[in-house]
Amino acid sequence: MLRCGPLRMPVRPRSIAIGLAAAAALALLGVLSLGLGTYPLAPQDVVRVLLGGGDAMQRTVVIDWRLSRTVAAITIGALLGIAGALFQTVTRNPLASPDILGLSNGAFTGMLLALIVFSGSWPILTAGSVIGGLATSALIWLLSARGGMQGFRLIVVGIGVSAVLASLNTWMLLQIELETAMFASAWGTGSLNGVTAGPLAGALLCALPFVVAAIVLVPRLRQLGLGDDLAASTGVRPPAVRAAALLAGVVLVAAATAVAGPVAFVSLAAPQIARAVARTPHLSLVLSALLGSVLLLGADVVAQHLLPTALPVGVVTLSVGGAYLVLMIILEIRRRA
Repeated sequence: MLRCGPLRMPVRPRSIAIGLAAAAALALLGVLSLGLGTYPLAPQDVVRVLLGGGDAMQRTVVIDWRLSRTVAAITIGALLGIAGALFQTVTRNPLASPDILGLSNGAFTGMLLALIVFSGSWPILTAGSVIGGLATSALIWLLSARGGMQGFRLIVVGIGVSAVLASLNTWMLLQIELETAMFASAWGTGSLNGVTAGPLAGALLCALPFVVAAIVLVPRLRQLGLGDDLAASTGVRPPAVRAAALLAGVVLVAAATAVAGPVAFVSLAAPQIARAVARTPHLSLVLSALLGSVLLLGADVVAQHLLPTALPVGVVTLSVGGAYLVLMIILEIRRRA
């Protein structure tokens, strides 16, 4: 138990060790990502540039060409990991994640509408993505809340809404100009290509208050794990806590989608992998964020440098995520049986 004045915080040595290991792996992948490419750099050269040294060409390659992509993979992976942990905690179901529930497709729909109607800049596309994610979450909530919201019902409704939105997105892509459709299709697979500091900073500025809100909600979310009746007896309002957590998760997903498109698998797997390796009874937001960053940055390194042809990162995460989803469904069926 850590004590700081009147504050007390329970800590688990294993969780701290897993967090440090994930941070070390993230640092290693970051250096690898910044060093690989057409103009390769040794790890020591990358570190030297990050510390302010190196020659002009090395600084151009690392700072101007590659750093935005690496930072985007780290931050977007963290946002997706936190969002997945929030959704899975609220629904008490390991299969509940923004991509399974259709929120990523909803954010993509909002972005497409903003692109078609306004031909907008990144702030407008980001706003469209957030509005699309919020509208989709409201629709799923209304369709699944009759008789009390249940995790399984929420997932089934989300899958149905996701299928409808995917069809709508395809139809819209077929109606617009070829150049715009090619840009939107590439972005819609989940890609870090062409990510720049401006859109990334705007998305992070939008997401930061909700990250803080999610951290503030952690004690109340853990009380919800004891059951609604017991949580209510300790002063927690379960419906309000769930709504606030889901709102935070939706905005985080929408902000990530606005930058990189609907990246699958990360928000589904990161929280469960974090809980499995740390052996905690609850989903940790910090560990979920770290594992989300490791997964997305690792997938981007594989997609860009370890395959015969460079692919969008979403193709790699979707391929791995399909196998992971089948495994999770099998384990859930066995657990219920």
